[in-house]
Amino acid sequence: MAVVTVSREFGSHGSLVAERAAKALGYPLADKSTIESIFKDYGLPRLDREYQSVLGFWDRFDLQRRDLREALFTMLNQSLRALARHGDLVIVGRGGFAVLAGLADVLHVRVQAPLALRVRRVAELPSMGAPGRAEDMVRANDHLQKTFIESVYGLAWDSAPAFDLVLDTGKLPVDAAAGLIVQAVRAMVVPEGRAHTTADLHADQILASAVEKALSTQAEGVGTT
Repeated sequence: MAVVTVSREFGSHGSLVAERAAKALGYPLADKSTIESIFKDYGLPRLDREYQSVLGFWDRFDLQRRDLREALFTMLNQSLRALARHGDLVIVGRGGFAVLAGLADVLHVRVQAPLALRVRRVAELPSMGAPGRAEDMVRANDHLQKTFIESVYGLAWDSAPAFDLVLDTGKLPVDAAAGLIVQAVRAMVVPEGRAHTTADLHADQILASAVEKALSTQAEGVGTT
């Protein structure tokens, strides 16, 4: 049993790398939509009046809403741990590498690429409108992720020591990067004895059920990205 977290720079094709690695491993992919599904079943009823704020939170990371932040991050961390407790899956983003740090059966991966290349890739997206927006979008996204990880977890978003595997898609094609993740998972050795693993994590029955529902829904091809 293994869990992979994938942290990625915007425009690095990290989500695609994670998707292909998950497919090759036969693992479900837990992404933003998966977390949102878990929140709807488990977390959002506890945040009832803040529902609309939560839906837009990830797009702006509102540092001014301390009450919402604390409740949201508690739910997020619980959800990530419950997903990891499920095992055999790939978690994309959401600070998974920080929340699950130190667990012997979790592989932490960072996917990155040179800024100029990421800007070029984003500029080529069909949804991209006015020329010149791509670099602003990439830089804004980098700032958002950096702020999120540093302010919430006190870690450097791009710190290499936090990861077991750092992949540059400026040098590696997507399939090659995904293949290296697959090789690393299959070669992982979990020390016996006192090593902490995902088996040590706890999730109450309601949260565990929400995780199972979200992953099974994804397996049916509903709500995936």
